[in-house]
Amino acid sequence: MTGDGEDTRTVSDLDPADGPVGVGDAVLAERRRLLAIGYRMLGTLAEAEDAVQETYVRWYRMTDAERAAVRNPQGWLTRVMSRVCLDVLGSARARRERYVGEWLPEPVPADLFSGAAGRAPAPDDGDPFDRVSLDEEVSTALLVVMEAMTPAERVAFVLHDVFALPFDEIAEAVGRSPAAVRQLATSARRRVRAHDAPGRGTREHDDVLAAFVAAATGGDLAALTGLLDPSVTLRADGGGVVSAARRPVLGVDHVARFVLGILQKRPTAVLAARRTGDGLAFALEDEGRVQALVNARVRDGRITDLWLQVNPGKLTTWSA
Repeated sequence: MTGDGEDTRTVSDLDPADGPVGVGDAVLAERRRLLAIGYRMLGTLAEAEDAVQETYVRWYRMTDAERAAVRNPQGWLTRVMSRVCLDVLGSARARRERYVGEWLPEPVPADLFSGAAGRAPAPDDGDPFDRVSLDEEVSTALLVVMEAMTPAERVAFVLHDVFALPFDEIAEAVGRSPAAVRQLATSARRRVRAHDAPGRGTREHDDVLAAFVAAATGGDLAALTGLLDPSVTLRADGGGVVSAARRPVLGVDHVARFVLGILQKRPTAVLAARRTGDGLAFALEDEGRVQALVNARVRDGRITDLWLQVNPGKLTTWSA
C-alpha cells in the first residue's frame, strides 16, 4: 500500500485470503486464459501481461459488495480484458509508426497456451460453417494477418473463433450489436482465408524448413534459392535494440544472400529445431543464448515469407 491508500500490489502478490483486495482462487485461475486472449489480440506477451494486470486491478479495486454482485466472474474478466485490449489496439497504429524497423508479433512455443482456448461453438450459434478451423497453437502467419484487422474485428475474431464466446457476449465487450459483431467476425475470417493463415504446421512446411536450414548452414546458395518462392519476403524485427534489416528484404537472390550473410557473421552459431504454431522453426543459438527465432510461411513447396525475430524482448519464451 502507498501512503495515500492506493494498493500497488501486482496480481502475483495477491492471496485469496487477503480480504478486501483478494480476488479468490477461481478468479486468479483465469489468469492463463486471459493471457492467451491478450496475446492473440495484441501480438506480444508483454502487452498481454499488462492487459491482464489492468483487468485484475479493476477487479480488486471494486468493493466486496460489487464483486459479490458479479454472477459470472469469468465473463466479467473476459469483457474487461477485451475492452482493455481494444484500447491498446486503438493506439497500436501510432506506436507501430514510431517503432524502429519492421514490427513482428512475438513467436511463442506451440504448446504455450495449450488448453486455454474454448471449445468450438455449438452448431446452433448461427455460424457453424463460416468459422475458420483453428487449433490452440498460435502462428505468426495468423498474427501477421490479424495486424491488418480493425481492433473490433480482431477482438470479435479471437473471442468467437478461438475462445467460443457467443456473439451477444462479445457485443457487450465491444459495445456493438450482436449482428454487427457477427459481421465483424465474418470480415476477419475473409482476411484469414485470403492469406491461408489458420496456422497449422504440415509435413510439407516442416520438410521445406529443414531443407532450408540444411542449405543455409551448408552455404549452398543454389539449393537455398530453389526453396524460395519468387515473391519471397523476409522481415526482421530488432526493435531498435539489436541490428536488423529495417525494411523488408525482397526477392529470391536478396533473401538467400541475406540469410547466408547472417550465418557467415556468426560462425559459431547453430540453428536448433523448435516448434511454433506455424510448424517447424529454428532458434539461432550463439554463445549459449537464443539470439533469433526463424519461422516461415510455406506454399506449394516454397517459402513465401521468412520472419526473423531478433528483438530480445520478444525471445523470452525461448531462453533456456
